[in-house]
Amino acid sequence: MAAPSSSGLEVLLSSLQNGDDTESMLNTLNVLDELLSAGTDRRIHYMISKGGSEALLMALVNTARTINPNYTILLPLLHLLAKVGQRDCRIGVKAEKAEAVLLTLSLLRQNMNHARRAAACLWLLRVFCSSVTTATLLGRNRGLDAVFKLIYPHTTKHLRTVKAAIDALAALLCSKANCKTAVAKGYISDLLKLYEDWHINDASHEHVPIRRSLLHCLHHASNTSVGRTTLVAEGGIALLYHTTQMCLATKSLECLVESAVQLMRKCYPKCPIALTSDQSVHRFPLPGRPDDGWDDVLGLQDDSFEDDSDDDNMENEESDYKDYEDDLETDLNKLRARPESDRPLEQLAQYMHLCPELHHDFQDLDSGSEGEGSSDEDSLLNGNFEDKRQRERHFRAGPKSSHSPSSSDTCSKAGEEKQSLTLKEGHPEESQLKAQDFHSHNLSCSRTKQSDHCSMVDRLLEKYGACVPHHDPRLYAASAAHTKSIANYSILAFPDFWGHLPPRGQEPMANRRPHVQRKKVFEDIKRLLCPEDIINKVVFDLEDPSTQCSSTETHPPSLRFFSKFECGNLRKAIQVRSHEYDLILNADANCFQHHQWFYFEVSGMVANAPYRFNIINCEKGNSQFNYGMQPVLYSVREALEGRPHWMRTGSEICYYRNHFCPRRGQKRTNFYTLTFMVTFRHEEDVCYLAYHYPYAYSALQSHLQLLEQSVNPRKVFFRKQNLCSTLSGNPCPLVTITACPTSRAWKHLHQLRNRPCVVLTARVHPGESNASWVMKGTLEFLCSSDPVAESLREAYIFKIIPMLNPDGVINGNHRCSLNGQDLNRQWMKPDPNLSPTIYHVKGFLYYLNSIGRTPLVFCDYHGHSRKKNVFLYGCSMKETLWQSGSVVDTASLKEDPGYRTIAKTLDRIAPAFSFNSCNFLVEKSRASTARVVVWREIGVLRSYTMESTYNGCDQGIYKGLQMGTRELEEMGMKFCQSLLTLRRSTMLYSSRLISHASNLLDLDDSLLDHKSQNCFEDDEPPCVEEIEFASYTCQDQGGDELDTEVNGNTSSAEDEEEEREKEEKGQRRSDRKSRLFPHLVHAESLETLTMKKNTCNSIDITNEYLS
Repeated sequence: MAAPSSSGLEVLLSSLQNGDDTESMLNTLNVLDELLSAGTDRRIHYMISKGGSEALLMALVNTARTINPNYTILLPLLHLLAKVGQRDCRIGVKAEKAEAVLLTLSLLRQNMNHARRAAACLWLLRVFCSSVTTATLLGRNRGLDAVFKLIYPHTTKHLRTVKAAIDALAALLCSKANCKTAVAKGYISDLLKLYEDWHINDASHEHVPIRRSLLHCLHHASNTSVGRTTLVAEGGIALLYHTTQMCLATKSLECLVESAVQLMRKCYPKCPIALTSDQSVHRFPLPGRPDDGWDDVLGLQDDSFEDDSDDDNMENEESDYKDYEDDLETDLNKLRARPESDRPLEQLAQYMHLCPELHHDFQDLDSGSEGEGSSDEDSLLNGNFEDKRQRERHFRAGPKSSHSPSSSDTCSKAGEEKQSLTLKEGHPEESQLKAQDFHSHNLSCSRTKQSDHCSMVDRLLEKYGACVPHHDPRLYAASAAHTKSIANYSILAFPDFWGHLPPRGQEPMANRRPHVQRKKVFEDIKRLLCPEDIINKVVFDLEDPSTQCSSTETHPPSLRFFSKFECGNLRKAIQVRSHEYDLILNADANCFQHHQWFYFEVSGMVANAPYRFNIINCEKGNSQFNYGMQPVLYSVREALEGRPHWMRTGSEICYYRNHFCPRRGQKRTNFYTLTFMVTFRHEEDVCYLAYHYPYAYSALQSHLQLLEQSVNPRKVFFRKQNLCSTLSGNPCPLVTITACPTSRAWKHLHQLRNRPCVVLTARVHPGESNASWVMKGTLEFLCSSDPVAESLREAYIFKIIPMLNPDGVINGNHRCSLNGQDLNRQWMKPDPNLSPTIYHVKGFLYYLNSIGRTPLVFCDYHGHSRKKNVFLYGCSMKETLWQSGSVVDTASLKEDPGYRTIAKTLDRIAPAFSFNSCNFLVEKSRASTARVVVWREIGVLRSYTMESTYNGCDQGIYKGLQMGTRELEEMGMKFCQSLLTLRRSTMLYSSRLISHASNLLDLDDSLLDHKSQNCFEDDEPPCVEEIEFASYTCQDQGGDELDTEVNGNTSSAEDEEEEREKEEKGQRRSDRKSRLFPHLVHAESLETLTMKKNTCNSIDITNEYLS
């Protein structure tokens, strides 16, 4: 007897364990089932917490161990235990402890010919197998054999029992030991034969659940390598492929199709990537490290590559939110304390020359009139964004009939190094120049090539003119000639040489057709099933020039590929079918990973024919290519016809995990396929395809020269200097932009030298070319005659390092510099020899801090491949402590909330900006990134990373549109405009401009509601199709579905005598209600067992106990 303080539930459980009267136990079971069925799963979990599972197991053991088990009690007990047990995550362990596991297996063996009893035992065994150890225990006791006898061969009798047996087998196969046993006994082959039999004999599709459960078994078996190998060897992929093709037209069979597709993907044999080595083609000897130690350097790299940009880390993004909170910095000393400088103070003097505005005497201000205007050429190059758009519209009207000033000279002066773009022998006449004549092989920047006639540059400019603002092809070619690369590039990519203008209109995100990934997977599987249809011919190999032959020389004809130019990345191209190509990207230099950025030339195409391109060694676990993003294409023919645009292109785009693996087999390294279709508009065109809008180092250098020429030196102080040299000897430019003082008077010079600094950096990650376009917008705006730009120049001194990783950009890297490391992870202790740009930028910041000129704002421009919109990551001590749940009392901490000002302003004025995506938390894993180190060590409150999407926006006026270079440049301009909010009170001397700017910005001090977001999480819903296949499993039955099957085991009993008895009693209940024992329970049974207050034990078991 339970104690007087016991609850009604505990009394019921106690009576169940100790009861020996059949009717009393049946009534108790009925009461429990009625209570549990009437509410939600919460009641069952409450019962479990009170020992309900243990009580039911004990009752099962006590009842089943008798000489003649009473199945009148056992059957409803098994049913109830299956219902409760599937919701108890420890039911397997509890069953083992109660010695109920093997007892249930024994009951199954005793009742193989009793369909209802066998089904009840099978459901319970399936529930027990939620514990792998329990499943293994059953396997060791030949549980697989007992269950398999009820499945094989194909039969249409006792279908409920057959279904229960298949589900139980699937649960048993969760154990790897059982999978090996099943393979050894030939069960995989039998399961495949069984699936085929059910497919053939189920023409009316009445038994789809059984077919689905068989696939479930195969899925579990394929979780081991031996299971996958056996399934392939037994012809499983061919069987699944052909049966699936016959199911595609029937919507009700969608669950079978999806499960079979994922099973085929999982079992597709792993294939090493078709390379001689995983290591990059580009090797660079590192200072202080012998060449033969290069492999050792690779071996030290983490196999699970880190890909974050203060932003999108693939590995970390897979962590759950709890892991994210664990990553938040909670050490108050690390959040608040500023470490000492990482170098002696006397070393900082070397950076004095990088502040020329503080020492310049501005003697030129004494000559001429202060009101002297800029020249016509200056005004042409110095206009604001509206002027720029007008020029673009003028250019789109057609090729210019007159030449631009930069194209008037036809040949280089004597003695100068000529930039020769030599033609192939037998080139056409000038009047017949066509796109194919501008293959990159013909467009050379080599300083060693000379020509007796005018270069192709001159011919191009004479015929077509150059009209892209802030771009001069001659100047670009000259800059490229001085750019140093590992491979000594001497070829110019036509888009970089000729320039790019944004297209006339904005481009919408691509619509994803239903089941497009499935279609691609089927085509991939056909490679395995029909190898005779596969060409499999290498048509381009960066390591083997002999493969680069003309498409007319091959049969069948193929496209021509090329990537040996600045920023280019394509290592190998393999023709799979006549119009399908597998493309393999090169790893980052001195590295074997980071495959994402691509940029290559393609020619020899047929017009209006769809070509499929598969980039097969991508590494990120997901991509915006699954959410409307498209790669970009540049057509030489279109450019020569007056449309020099990088355009979004591609259809049937999807991104999914494939069957390829690295050559050296690094652990945890999976490859993903980016596949897309391109239909070229012109025959024999020369086109370029890229991950995103390319922006080369040589383009930056020429752009800076043009900007310096465009500004009025009496109004704009523009100074380009070299911060340092990179590992390969390329200069890393630092640009200073501010307003010249109105005179040499002391007060004007004093005002100049007391302007706060704003430090902007970009392109630390080479593949984030969108960051360079944002920086381009910043630079052009700051050099323009826009009144807001004038205000900003008078208010701030801008220190800009537009490209922190020139070597990585030049050599087509995605993530790293030539040292094989992510430079945005070197800020804490940068090595002056291996990470010179980071070392000297940090030193320069230390220098500014040491002379009392700590930057007011620091912002590092980045690109984000997993989210939409543009947003900021900043640093807040209080927000980090709040989010992490720290016990630190933040009320006593003082923190300037001004770190949010720029983000709030941008949310109002920048259409692409999303304040809701911003994050101001400090993570441990980001401790060595620019924004955290500059915030913590230099003491910059407003230290940011600005992330720009590769894709587009999901809010505002740009919703549903992809970001183009126009929008990216606009974002750079808007970031500058947002800085006005920080200096309004100190800019009264320029009231006219500030009035203009305030009206433009419509500033106010209202606050925005905001909560920092988990920066590791995607802002996208799960992809409509499974990107992964290893994580895919057939959906397990939910609790209600199993409850329905259990209830059905009595409602439609196969025992005729029991059926007649039920009909006489007229008991027909809904699936949700109890059906454990309808032939024995009287209507008043629940009432007689309801114990109310003031009875013997003062107990009430009304719903409040279980709700």
